[in-house]
Amino acid sequence: MNELHLPWLELAIAVPLVGAIVTAQIRDPDAARRYSLVFCGIALLLTLGAWCDYATLSGGEVHDPWDLMMAFHVAPVIGIDALSAPLLSLASLLSLLTVLATLRTKVRRLSFPRLLLSEAILLATFSTDRPWVIIALLVAGTISPYINLRLRRRSTRVFVLHMMLFVALLVTGQWLVDVDRGVGSVIGIGLLMAAVLVRSGIVPLHCWMTDLFENATFGTALLFVTPMVGVYAALRLVLPIAPEWALHSIAMLSLLTAVYAAGMALVQREARRFFCYLFLSHSSLVFVGLETATAISLTAALCMWISVSISMAGFGLTLRSVESRTGRLSLDEFHGLYHHTPGLALLFLVTGLASIGFPGTAGFIGAELLVDGMVHTVPLVGVIVVCVAALNGLAVMHAYFRVFTGTPHVAKVDLKIRRPERIAVLVLTALIFGGGLYPQPGVVSRYAVAEQLVKDRQRRLGPATTHHGHAAAKASVEIQMQ
Repeated sequence: MNELHLPWLELAIAVPLVGAIVTAQIRDPDAARRYSLVFCGIALLLTLGAWCDYATLSGGEVHDPWDLMMAFHVAPVIGIDALSAPLLSLASLLSLLTVLATLRTKVRRLSFPRLLLSEAILLATFSTDRPWVIIALLVAGTISPYINLRLRRRSTRVFVLHMMLFVALLVTGQWLVDVDRGVGSVIGIGLLMAAVLVRSGIVPLHCWMTDLFENATFGTALLFVTPMVGVYAALRLVLPIAPEWALHSIAMLSLLTAVYAAGMALVQREARRFFCYLFLSHSSLVFVGLETATAISLTAALCMWISVSISMAGFGLTLRSVESRTGRLSLDEFHGLYHHTPGLALLFLVTGLASIGFPGTAGFIGAELLVDGMVHTVPLVGVIVVCVAALNGLAVMHAYFRVFTGTPHVAKVDLKIRRPERIAVLVLTALIFGGGLYPQPGVVSRYAVAEQLVKDRQRRLGPATTHHGHAAAKASVEIQMQ
């Protein structure tokens, strides 16, 4: 069994846990923020170390040498593979940049112990492929937003009802899959599929997400949705065992959500709701790539997963920085903030356009692969994806003009972008343009993962469950990389 040279993963999970305990004892919010930056930075270095260590090995699934389960002669739980390697670094990076972009005026609103605890849970989720461990961690991940809503004395009814439904579907579905190989297994797959759709905010069970953005702190909501753990659950729990009808159902509902959310983003009057619907539209397109379960469609989905997480996190942090200066933003009027914050205006535009797959950004190659894959299999879906991207582009430009143009805003304090905010969003912007201008390593990596997912699916369900276009898909990917 392959092992990493050092226990990177256990340390990466343990560091935020220790950080949560330490920061919980600190009463000064500024000091807690500084300590949180240190712990998040160490966790990022450890996940990067795990990724580099994994790259030096032969591939496949690799485990830490300190996995506690091995001491009890049980198969290891914590590990890393080609799918999870970049996700671990992405999760730790998002936590670090969220803390970094939190201004002193907002430090009292963000609970750093809960943020670090949530980071540890997220890293553990991406470090395992055991179904029941994933389920337990997904359930644990819902606690932090609930506590945030309770402490802010906001209604938790919508969030709790949806998360209870999510947990019930997830547990019942996996139990049926484990105990029954007949009709019960089919029902279990359907329940797992429904759980994934609830956690991802797919229509019609999406109102919990808009409620969360309206009532929770922006940072808490961002860290809960932008890693898109629903996609991870779909790839680990549903894709390997799901029949064609299940994948088609997920794709069709996701496509409907993408169109609906794009239209809603275009007409929103409140900035947070606009961001929520924009994110819903983009994240739903990731599930569309699961429809055919071919290498090219899965490559598109995997590329879009990472690019949407990065670009929408950057877009959200930029919008959060604007809110920290003006309060909740209304899109009914022109705010004229460009004169005070030209840096934020530029970052708002760059990250917003990157989310729709603007040429030269990391999202472009994923969107291109998705359209190309859909046109060859379901042409109408490819056309709809293009229309969704156009609507989202219009929504981003509409929000930009409302926030930054118009009569210059009169302010009594300096509203210029601060250095921590600039660093946070510029790091994500560098990743956006780096992935767009030099996409080949990322596409090759994601294509290898897609091929492995297809092979695993064939091994479980048989070759007849996959489409015959695998060779054409491989040729298409090679052309895209050139």
